[in-house]
Amino acid sequence: MSLVEYVEKAQQFFDELVDRASDDELFAGGYLRGHFDLAVGYAQVEEADLSIDELNAKVENSLVKAYRNGELNDDDKAHVVSIWEQVQNLK
Repeated sequence: MSLVEYVEKAQQFFDELVDRASDDELFAGGYLRGHFDLAVGYAQVEEADLSIDELNAKVENSLVKAYRNGELNDDDKAHVVSIWEQVQNLK
């Protein structure tokens, strides 16, 4: 699978959350999508030729920094981690 295909599948996954997710999952999905879209955007601006694993590592690093800054409580973090695992399994 190419990076473009993976990003498209992830975007579709985030879009489909709206129809099936709980309020907490919607929040977590939106939060995660922000980190994901930011990593994709930086890669596009920098014209970086990333692999899927490299993109995922950038998202992970962004999430870890956010966790360390106390941006999420433990419940929200658990929802983000769960959804992030689902996104990573799309590849």
